[in-house]
Amino acid sequence: MRRFKEGAAEAAKWHSAHEVGERLKSFAAVVDVLSLSKPWVDLEKYRRDRLKEALYEAELAEEFLKNGVVRNAAGKAFQAVKAYLAAVAAAQRDKVAAAFPGRRRLSPTKVVERGEWIIAVMPTSRMREVAAIVGDKELRLIVELALNLHEFQYSGLDRDAEVSRYANEKMVKRDIEEVVAYIKRAASSRQS
Repeated sequence: MRRFKEGAAEAAKWHSAHEVGERLKSFAAVVDVLSLSKPWVDLEKYRRDRLKEALYEAELAEEFLKNGVVRNAAGKAFQAVKAYLAAVAAAQRDKVAAAFPGRRRLSPTKVVERGEWIIAVMPTSRMREVAAIVGDKELRLIVELALNLHEFQYSGLDRDAEVSRYANEKMVKRDIEEVVAYIKRAASSRQS
């Protein structure tokens, strides 16, 4: 019952924050991200699109955090890191392709390099590995924080730290703020 009440309160906060988030982005910006190129079509456009997406997700995480919607903010911070990591991986396509050899069938007629598929999808289960291949120590740390936030988004707080890594909201907020600050700094510096 406690989880249900927490969920209902979270949903009410989310609705209010969702309205703020909706106003945050112009229609053109949202359409731009929705028309995300694929790395096997135009690698450079894909990289730029993922950097924009990372910045949008980081801004939404900030807005949700300001409005007290912590679990949604954690999810957006995670999505920001995932998009940023995909952009960095696209910039280092050859390293990723070497680490993930082979091909991936997308449909009966479409086959792509496995490394390009990893870059396009950026599976959560491969984020640590990709960060180790293409990133520095700071990016690897941010990926770890993002994975913790992703777990928190689904599990919530756990005072005993048995189900979730977070025992209090203060730690979650600190990690979200750290991830958002990194993404805003790093993605902005790569947008050229």
